[in-house]
Amino acid sequence: MSGVESSYAWWRLAASVTLSTVGGIGMWCLVVALPSIQQDLGITRADISFAYTMNTLGFFAGGVTWGKLVDKRGIVLTAVLSATGLAIGFATAPFTPSLPLFATVQVLIGFSAAATFAPLVADISHWFDKRRGIAVAIAASGNYLAGAIWPSIIQMMIADHGWRVTYWAAGALCFVAMIPLALTLRRKPPQHETTGADGGAGAAIHSPRSLGLSPNGLQAVLVVAGIGCCVAMSMPQVHIVAYCADLGYGVARGAEMLSLMLGFGIVSRIASGWIADRVGGVKTLLLGSTLQCVALVFYLVDDSVNSLYLASALFGLFQGGIVPSYAIIVREYFPPKEAGFRVGLAISSTLIGMALGGWMGGVLFDMTGSYRAAFINGIAWNLLNGAVAWWLLFRQNRRNVFAAG
Repeated sequence: MSGVESSYAWWRLAASVTLSTVGGIGMWCLVVALPSIQQDLGITRADISFAYTMNTLGFFAGGVTWGKLVDKRGIVLTAVLSATGLAIGFATAPFTPSLPLFATVQVLIGFSAAATFAPLVADISHWFDKRRGIAVAIAASGNYLAGAIWPSIIQMMIADHGWRVTYWAAGALCFVAMIPLALTLRRKPPQHETTGADGGAGAAIHSPRSLGLSPNGLQAVLVVAGIGCCVAMSMPQVHIVAYCADLGYGVARGAEMLSLMLGFGIVSRIASGWIADRVGGVKTLLLGSTLQCVALVFYLVDDSVNSLYLASALFGLFQGGIVPSYAIIVREYFPPKEAGFRVGLAISSTLIGMALGGWMGGVLFDMTGSYRAAFINGIAWNLLNGAVAWWLLFRQNRRNVFAAG
């Protein structure tokens, strides 16, 4: 069987998660290497945070660009180009002698890594219908699985061989592992029919206009929500390793907390997918936003090592379902033929939030000498995301009331 929700669809999902896990090293490698590269290049925390910002801006641009390519040419070519770009980026970065050149290469790494996140999520959404929520969540978990696996491995390699050798090894891994995985996804998505608001085959479940919004208007709202949630999300994810180093706990502890955070994030993503299949994307977004805000407060309560381990576990458990919910909302309100671009733009906008938040965290640290102001800043942006989710839910409920009447 090779159709929607067939045994092949689940096998394809497993291959997509594996591909996303390997390619995800392009996003997480720099997070762990931040202190080592900062020391090696003799720059400030804000400077090296700028390099991370360039990585995530590249990820954003890649998510949109690769999404369009997936809609037109499919996932295989996209993934092969991604593997090639990652190999070149990781091979080139160790030769850069200054921050501007290093940051430029980070754009290439981020751009290339983006093909293993939102485009894969968009591709797998075509292979599921009733279980689309949990399938999308599992596909999106590849990014977090990468975050759970790679930080500790990267930290050990940096300690033994330095960050440059670690980067070269990462490039070789991407090239050798990703291309064969990409070739297993050659089968084209099934042309299944979904009856939407306009009654046509291949339409979405609802129309953006049922919310009182144009298609581009709803897309813009999702972009704002994505930026808000991930400015908040970036504070622990980007700076936890450096935070632990500053507190005297060591970078290894920080890498362990990052892995713990993202490991629990996998559980959260899958659970949120199950919830989304039952209540929809908007309610799932609101739930995740509320819980993430609660978790951020825990970082302000106590900075002892045990408290940070607990806060990191709770943060991962609470926030993992936010990003996949954007893909679910897109598939609920936009036609399948636009999935690659729309999902790519919605999810990749979260990387603007990660880029902005990562840079702001470094700047606030340099200004105040601690991360307390950065966590408060993250909570403020989280409240923006929650407000958008509440607003969408209000408009959705109003639509349901009018429909019932």
